[in-house]
Amino acid sequence: MNKTYFIADLHLSENRPDLTALFVDFMQTKAPAAQALYILGDLFDFWIGDDEKSPVIASVIEQIKWVSSQGVPCYFIHGNRDFLIGKKFAQACGLTLLGDYEVVNLYGEPTLICHGDTLCTDDVKYQAFRQKVHQKWRQWLFLRLPLKVRLKIGQKIRAQSQKDKLKKTEMIMDVNPEFVLQTFQRFGVKRMIHGHTHRQNIHQIPPHFERIVLGDWGKTASILEVTASGVRFIA
Repeated sequence: MNKTYFIADLHLSENRPDLTALFVDFMQTKAPAAQALYILGDLFDFWIGDDEKSPVIASVIEQIKWVSSQGVPCYFIHGNRDFLIGKKFAQACGLTLLGDYEVVNLYGEPTLICHGDTLCTDDVKYQAFRQKVHQKWRQWLFLRLPLKVRLKIGQKIRAQSQKDKLKKTEMIMDVNPEFVLQTFQRFGVKRMIHGHTHRQNIHQIPPHFERIVLGDWGKTASILEVTASGVRFIA
């Protein structure tokens, strides 16, 4: 049976070898049998440029490259943690970079996919930050700083983000229902798949919309399997 896998929010880093082990297991055992693999952002906990090197990055490149070599197309949408992943990394492992929003045909069902952070419009402070860091000229300048400087800046941003998160309510960090409906209508689809909020679920929204939220990875993986028969989460 043809199947397509979706994953997001792995937050891989040197500090969490258990997450890397989960990813390697998935790539070695399940991913090779897929018709396609979509990674919807935050594959890494933070990304400061394609010139960064680490054992985790090397392992990820190796795994994606191997799955790609098995004939499985691998696609990537940037997350809020790894929006600076560029063409050099993608080419190294055989990833196809997609835009913030993409409509893909999943066994006859047009489906909108995205990371999910753009749907959280109630988080005004984050949306303002996102708008700034996604400006091409800012990214161009940042990526030309020495690697050590970028590492320090990245650590400061990550620490501040953690502090800000503690002050935010659960509602603010979730998607805005009205904006979600507007997005469905904007793209003319009835199904949406995204990550970011870490709230794994399949929501049925009247009159006929379906919003599927990928979970983050921790003790177990969050893997969405889509077939012609429907959708389900597998471990």
